Amino acid sequence: MHISENNMIPDDLEVGDFNRRLKSWYLENHRPLPWRETKDPYKIWLSEMILQQTRVAQGLPYYERFTEQYPTVFDLAAADERDVLRLWQGLGYYSRARNMHFTARQVVNDYHGRFPETSEKLLKLKGLGQYTAAAIASFAFDEAVPAIDGNVYRVMARIFGIQSDMLSNDGKKEFAIAARQLVSKEDPATYNQAMIEFGALHCVPSSPNCAACIFNDRCFAYTHQMQGQLPVKIKKLTVKHRFLNYFIIKQGDRLAMHERRGRDIWKGLYDFHLIESKAPVTTLDHLTIPDPITQNLLKTGRLAEIPKVYSHILTHQRLQVRFWWLEIPETERIDLPHEMAFYSHEEVEVLPKPILIDTVLREENYL
Repeated sequence: MHISENNMIPDDLEVGDFNRRLKSWYLENHRPLPWRETKDPYKIWLSEMILQQTRVAQGLPYYERFTEQYPTVFDLAAADERDVLRLWQGLGYYSRARNMHFTARQVVNDYHGRFPETSEKLLKLKGLGQYTAAAIASFAFDEAVPAIDGNVYRVMARIFGIQSDMLSNDGKKEFAIAARQLVSKEDPATYNQAMIEFGALHCVPSSPNCAACIFNDRCFAYTHQMQGQLPVKIKKLTVKHRFLNYFIIKQGDRLAMHERRGRDIWKGLYDFHLIESKAPVTTLDHLTIPDPITQNLLKTGRLAEIPKVYSHILTHQRLQVRFWWLEIPETERIDLPHEMAFYSHEEVEVLPKPILIDTVLREENYL
């Protein structure tokens, strides 16, 4: 079965057969995940926000913690953002947590705590794109709308031979037309779950087990040995390399930290005094100290380098990070860099922090 140039699947019987095979596979092979056992749009939305760019094995404990701490959208809306970020710590992409918290308040304030019931209306909520809106609408409200994530793109491209770039506007339109034709009108929730699960468990990116595939008698990629070429994904990410130098300013048991603000992936999280360099530095002799406050701190305190260099990978950035402990005698009265303040051991422990900061403090036996 192959989608022709006009994007039409020619035979409704074939679509019906495809859906029956897919549903049968899903009922036998799917993972029993808690958000699949509910029609509560809040819990479904919560799972989708957590699972964006997160593997199920990593996301499941966070889902359980969030549903325990905030069992309803009213509970999440009433939470302090700092507590939400702290619970999110380790998942990365902290804008998702901030959007999630904002959306919970939006649902409570604008919709009286009831999620909109169509994908079109759900798109008006902050942080919801086409996929997430369609997933909630179909899983919670049985709207016959296709939810197309990366797994679904891969399944459709391989089985139906769609060779357009999935990241291009024309490619997205082509996939959308095919997806609307394929989605089950009778049971869209199971259909969408099955497509996503089939891509996640069977039609995987590398070395799929095509010999044991339920669609190998009609799969375009299998027939033409194009599993490695489909889906087509041309657009390349521009990756920026950055070199960060952190000073952990310690006086007694207290650490100097500050809250990151502005347009920042770590907005709302707490980290240490930072000096960024254009290239990696191995000693402070190669680092330009830009302000007199930091220069004075270095003269006042005792500096101890943490020899390990940390690599931290983000979607668009590769960070190479060095840390130095800067111990200030308790008898010294000092000025701290702008917007920094000392926090006690107990306060540091509960502050929301980038996972890299948390990792270093634990490895250095501070936490």
